[in-house]
Amino acid sequence: MKKLKIGIIGCGGIANAKHMPSLAKIDECEMVAFCDIIPERAEKAKKDYGTIDAKVYTDYKQLLDDKSIDVVHVLTPNIDHSYITVDALNAGKHVMCEKPMAINSQEAQKMLDAAKKTGKKLTIGYQGRHRANSLFAKRACEEGVLGDIYYARATALRRRGVPTWGVFIEEDKQGGGPLIDIGTHALDLTLWTMNNYSPKYCVGTTFHKLNKQTETGNAGGDWDVNKFTTEDSAFGFVVMENGATINLEASWAINLLDTREAITTLCGTKAGLDMNDGLRINGVMFGKKYILKPDLDDGSIPLYEGLALSNKPEEREAQLWIHSIIEDTAPFVLPEQAFCVTRILEGIYTSAKTGKPFYFN
Repeated sequence: MKKLKIGIIGCGGIANAKHMPSLAKIDECEMVAFCDIIPERAEKAKKDYGTIDAKVYTDYKQLLDDKSIDVVHVLTPNIDHSYITVDALNAGKHVMCEKPMAINSQEAQKMLDAAKKTGKKLTIGYQGRHRANSLFAKRACEEGVLGDIYYARATALRRRGVPTWGVFIEEDKQGGGPLIDIGTHALDLTLWTMNNYSPKYCVGTTFHKLNKQTETGNAGGDWDVNKFTTEDSAFGFVVMENGATINLEASWAINLLDTREAITTLCGTKAGLDMNDGLRINGVMFGKKYILKPDLDDGSIPLYEGLALSNKPEEREAQLWIHSIIEDTAPFVLPEQAFCVTRILEGIYTSAKTGKPFYFN
């Protein structure tokens, strides 16, 4: 069977940290084209990960003109996700788009429409689902261990972890700050484990409290106060159609010691679950409270339909994505699920701006 030919659009941080190293370990595909507005980045990506005859572009449309390319990974700033993905789908390519799906639901809807029209596969890069604690949590929910889940916390909090590289802190290029950057992972994980994609309304607040400070103690060095136009913290309260509620917390910089990122806490009628110290399930048995802490580092190799998978989330994500194309099955992250995440994030931002609850219907 011929190898799937992949084109990379955007050869920056996430491409080098996650996508290209993971794809390079999969025998069934090869990276044959690289595009970046900075040509040196695309050239380096070709040298590090490409085939001998891989092509380099600064215009993504030229890459899409190559009919031999089967799959495109869109790894650009958020503002570019929608139109590049739509163009790629219309060019006959399957698309993996890095999170978030888009800067708002209108742009995300265009992506959904293009995928449905073309019949090509579309997925979004929520690798947090592929962690061992996430997979265990999902199984526990599916098996009814927690019972009816009626309250959840989606948490993505950093004490001083503002990304000072790229365009993360520029609202006009990203559509928002920590809420759309890391809060999106926590929300996706929460909705997915609950299997609840029907929001009713939300209330949100955003803060610009620390982004003009200097001598910040930030892990990535002091940020540019003139460029830091996104919020530094955002909080939302989401009520679902069935009455379940979700508290969403997201911050790049907050004066808090109890910081955790891209995790969920679930409370049900039979038991509760959190991702502190790996993963814990709490409940009551025979009139006594208990805490169950599974061994998630037992060294076993996870299987999926007979496919041996990596224990590294980013590699497992890439393996299942390529597998879904070869076997013509649904992607692990459905675009409709990612669309719901974008709708809720947009609702929280809208509520924060208007000072009123945002209703989804």
